[in-house]
Amino acid sequence: MKAKKAVKKEIGEFRKFISRGAVLDMAIGVIIGGAFSKIVSSLVDDIFMPLLGVILGGLDFSGLSIKIGDASIMYGSFIQSIVDFLIIAICIFVMVKIVTNIRDRADKKLGIEHKKEEKKKDEQVVLLEEIRDLLKENKLLKK
Repeated sequence: MKAKKAVKKEIGEFRKFISRGAVLDMAIGVIIGGAFSKIVSSLVDDIFMPLLGVILGGLDFSGLSIKIGDASIMYGSFIQSIVDFLIIAICIFVMVKIVTNIRDRADKKLGIEHKKEEKKKDEQVVLLEEIRDLLKENKLLKK
């Protein structure tokens, strides 16, 4: 009976965990990210790399490799992966900039100002500054 209650409790906690917004947002982001990655890979493999190959005189990056004995180092595939990464990074950067600009404009229209957080000093730094100031005062009083 205790085991059954424990299982029900765990299931309830799991449901609560899954239904939280952050977990759902993360799951959606992972799924969309996977789909976006496939699109970018196709863009690189099917459009950019062939164009780059034409510009560089018919060079096909996918077949570039170095043979060392029986092993092949496929550096052409590595170059394509780097191009994939750079395109994904640029796309994400542009999207973040666009969303940030849209949000800032909307906030400005609504009169919402985001106060920059004052940099709070560490307690130890504050205490050391107070001690320094007291020592300075003490020196002035002794003169």
